[in-house]
Amino acid sequence: MATRYWVVSLPVQSSASSLWNRLQESVSKHSFDTPLYKFTTPDLRVGTLDSLLSLSDDLLKSNSFVEGVTHKIRRQIEELERVSGVESSSLTVDGVPVDSYLTRFVWDDAKYPTMSPLREIVDSIHVQVAKIEDDLKVRVAEYNNVRSQLNAINRKQSGSLAVRDLSNLVKPEDIITSEHLVTLLAVVPKYSQKDWLSSYESLATYVVPRSSKKLHEDNEYALYTVTLFARVADNFKAGARERSFQIRDFEYNPETQETRKQELEKLMLDQDTLRSSLLQWCYTSYGEVFSSWMHFCAVRVFAESILRYGLPPSFLSVVLAPSTKSEKKVRSILEGLCDSAHSTYWKSEDDTGGMGGLGGDADTRVYVSFTINMV
Repeated sequence: MATRYWVVSLPVQSSASSLWNRLQESVSKHSFDTPLYKFTTPDLRVGTLDSLLSLSDDLLKSNSFVEGVTHKIRRQIEELERVSGVESSSLTVDGVPVDSYLTRFVWDDAKYPTMSPLREIVDSIHVQVAKIEDDLKVRVAEYNNVRSQLNAINRKQSGSLAVRDLSNLVKPEDIITSEHLVTLLAVVPKYSQKDWLSSYESLATYVVPRSSKKLHEDNEYALYTVTLFARVADNFKAGARERSFQIRDFEYNPETQETRKQELEKLMLDQDTLRSSLLQWCYTSYGEVFSSWMHFCAVRVFAESILRYGLPPSFLSVVLAPSTKSEKKVRSILEGLCDSAHSTYWKSEDDTGGMGGLGGDADTRVYVSFTINMV
């Protein structure tokens, strides 16, 4: 699939079929690697010149919005496919690949009646795309919220012993809790383990001798238990702090552990469900927004061609996909097919993806031209 297309309209002097044949012949002869297709625009309602000029001022801004939402959904699809490990899918519009939809574009009169004012059609497209964008924001926020909760849990599980959740490292038999005795958990720097083993019994009175046992070790710390009389626990904690040993608050509760496990499983299931749902929604919505974008492009071609070439509407609109090396040659071909009267008034410059028509920051050409970036 090409990543960039030109949508161009040329003024018709005699007949559209004759101009089309000349264009095909020229492109085939001088730039044979450039795909060329007709871009069929319907006979839309012109309205007044003032309304057309007013609409032209807004077309570039509205196009940026519609195009932006299209790319936003596409990027979301790519991210979801990457995270899910799903093979990248060929995006479609009503079952048709997006590039084929563009090159074989047919106006949907049921959705956008051609007798409606151009402003009404443009506003309708804008409202529809804005609604999809709002829906996207809500769905992505819901998905990201669950991801954030899972990431927070994973950070606790994968962090150092100084911060991570200890519940999955401690077994019931590691903890002694009675009327007088209590077991504390000490996080000891790896390089201080000998110091811990030689000093923990003297950090407070009534520490059970040889009660310390190592439960776990990571790259920075080791986790030890120590059993002592509950009434000296505060003194022991103070003595441990002085020697840079961290006593972690921990209460072993099987019910709490089971609850956490169930919450984690539910979050993982919710994440998978939301991700799958969001991906399917994005596939469908991308098709809807892309279709809206192409209808918007048809309005642009029509409005700019009327303003450029005048009434009655007499122009040929086409889609081209030139390679980078063929761009200048194709531009030369297009200019050569335009009437000399138009060439007198319009100066051709390098394409910057602007309107190629009137108003705004559009670059001026002998013909109407703008660029569709697919990705």
